[in-house]
Amino acid sequence: MEDILYAKFLNYYNASPQWFKLLLGYIYRAIPLFVRYGNTYLKYAKFLEKSQWWSKERLEEYQWRKLEDILKHAYENVPYYRKIFDERGIKPNDIKNFDDFKKLPFLTKEIVRDNFKYLIAKNYPKSKLLYVTTGGSTGTPLGLYYEKGVSRPKELAFMTVLWNRVGYKIGDKLAVLRGNVVRSAKKNIFWEYEPIKNRLILSSYHMTDKNLPLYIEQIRKFEPKFLHVYPSVLTILAKFMKRNKIKPFSSIKAILASSENIYPWQIKLFKEVFQCKVFFWYGLTEMVALAGICEKSYDYHIFPEYSYVELIGKDGNRVTEEGAIGEIVGTTFDNYAMPLIRYRTGDLAVYTKQTCKCGRNYPLLKNIEGRLQELIYTKTEDLISLGPVIFGIHDKCWTQVRELQFVQEKKGELIIKLIKNPEFSEKKVRNYVLNLFKQRLRGICDIKIKFVNEIPKTERGKHKFLIQKLPIDFDVIKF
Repeated sequence: MEDILYAKFLNYYNASPQWFKLLLGYIYRAIPLFVRYGNTYLKYAKFLEKSQWWSKERLEEYQWRKLEDILKHAYENVPYYRKIFDERGIKPNDIKNFDDFKKLPFLTKEIVRDNFKYLIAKNYPKSKLLYVTTGGSTGTPLGLYYEKGVSRPKELAFMTVLWNRVGYKIGDKLAVLRGNVVRSAKKNIFWEYEPIKNRLILSSYHMTDKNLPLYIEQIRKFEPKFLHVYPSVLTILAKFMKRNKIKPFSSIKAILASSENIYPWQIKLFKEVFQCKVFFWYGLTEMVALAGICEKSYDYHIFPEYSYVELIGKDGNRVTEEGAIGEIVGTTFDNYAMPLIRYRTGDLAVYTKQTCKCGRNYPLLKNIEGRLQELIYTKTEDLISLGPVIFGIHDKCWTQVRELQFVQEKKGELIIKLIKNPEFSEKKVRNYVLNLFKQRLRGICDIKIKFVNEIPKTERGKHKFLIQKLPIDFDVIKF
């Protein structure tokens, strides 16, 4: 749990027998939210209920005040930023508007690693620092500090307001497929009930054709209102249910999908199989950007109360053309322990000037195109997105393939690792997949097929559609 009260008895809770956990969970969920999560959570939750309906001008005014505060704090207390300002001969007061903000250089993951101790605020004692790491989707996890007792309750408040858009309330039943380690899996029990958050946690490491009927049985028995998932993990369950013509879960109101890019073909598959709303959002461990869809559209609504987000093109300037693609660059508002200013996320998105009918005056992103590491090199050394390559495969022959993963080690060449369904021959599957992707790639990449018995998950239990082993240069991207 992300709140202070939970952390104090976490060790006792984990060591307790299940009947005692059930009792603790019942008692804990009866405690009022403001007691469970503290004043920080309550303050932000109440604030966001109102601010999401503010005018564009009022939201921009709020953002500017937050930027002024974080710049002043960084200059006075963070050695790295003091050096950056002094080297450029500027002071925080010289940054007078959003245009002036681009006088500051970008911050990258490499800079954070190389200057880690100099990015920690001097006025924060160790007792107020909470160490976390990113998922390492680009190869190496990044270490960061949060402000203990502030960063996570704030994040929970934003997520609560975000999930409210599909009717979620804290305490609603959740079935979780997100890479969690299930301790009972050694006994061939691939799920466990977690009473504190009222969740059925299912292992994403044991989703075989043999075990998936047991998963489905447990989900039906639990009757969750929501599925909280990695899209790649839910894809395995959805394809199994579609292939075997299994009816959807009648209790599910919406799928809550996050932590990795979700492709249009996955949204279509989930809606078809589960017959419910597919809700998704974008966020990072670095806490420099948060955006989610709403009740009216699938456009990503950027939370302007959370951080200051810029979309930066190849030339280093802000993207302003409708439909253009840029890299998401974010500046934290409330992590004063280790502020990140103009942090390059490595994530690409599509710009739009449009507004949404939902009534929120939030800036929008038409789509999240994924990480730089989700791009592939062609024979001509151009970069293209993986998304269109695997979009919209719905013919019956696709059931020959249980799982697949692309690997790129050379420019212009793709290795496709395949787990075939047992009832089909290797020759039949090979011919189908080769013909399919040759048509889609049209000679811009050569294809090699490799049959495997298993495609390993990441440390956090995700299934990656592309293992990109080549360094990616943003300057040569073509869409």
